[in-house]
Amino acid sequence: MRRDPEGGKFLRRRAAGAASIAVASILAFASVAILFVIVGHVVVNGIGSLNADFFTKIPKPYGESGGGIAQAIMGTVMMLLLAAVIAIPFGVGTAIYIVEFGRGRFAEVVRFAVELLAELPSIVVGVFVWALVVRNLTGYSGIAGSLALAIIMIPIIARGVEEILKLVPDSLREAALALGTPKWKVVVFIVIPTVLPGILTGIMLSVARAAGETAPLLLTALGNSFFNFDLRKPMAAMPLQIYTYAVSPYDDWHAKAWASTLVLIGLVGILSGAVKFFTRRWKHESQ
Repeated sequence: MRRDPEGGKFLRRRAAGAASIAVASILAFASVAILFVIVGHVVVNGIGSLNADFFTKIPKPYGESGGGIAQAIMGTVMMLLLAAVIAIPFGVGTAIYIVEFGRGRFAEVVRFAVELLAELPSIVVGVFVWALVVRNLTGYSGIAGSLALAIIMIPIIARGVEEILKLVPDSLREAALALGTPKWKVVVFIVIPTVLPGILTGIMLSVARAAGETAPLLLTALGNSFFNFDLRKPMAAMPLQIYTYAVSPYDDWHAKAWASTLVLIGLVGILSGAVKFFTRRWKHESQ
């Protein structure tokens, strides 16, 4: 009886395909499981310390129980807002130049510089801002902290927006240009609106990355145990407060470190969810 070689190849291909799907599914499940384990551990250890005082009061003196991180929440929001105001124009503008206008060696240099900046350790950015701004201009301040966060955000925004802009079909650009539309109008009124949800997502990724940075803020914003609305002075931030609580010898502060971590995760999640909600609504209304 003759064996069917084609049938054997078909079975081997099916087995290989099934094995690939199984491996990919296991890896995807493991990735999601790691996230749930981390978040679950933070929730279990931090949920018990969340109360009204935690969100409305400043930390107690060393050794005393109670207090909260109100000043750190406020400082984080203020520095992130200023950092976003600085970083978004530079990041989006760089991406637009690389994709839409950049040609030749200079565009390659810009792309390489963005990639190199994105790979720099955040502590290097902190040291740079400390040496250039803190020592010579502002001293320890919220402005210096915002500048450090902005430098971290710029390459993330630029790389993310660059990849998003590449998804716009060239035929769309060519059709608009064929009608006599200036290049800048094509970019502003056709290309950017087409991928606006993706651009906003890239911006939020950069905000989420900057929100958790500690090392640059230690060298720039320094931290503050009291309310401070003046960005020219040292300012508190949630990562700094988490660090202060975590390295302390007090169990109450350790619990507050977990609670602060939970709040920080929740803040990033709320921002990301809000962007997805409004971008989906924008896409629905634009159709």
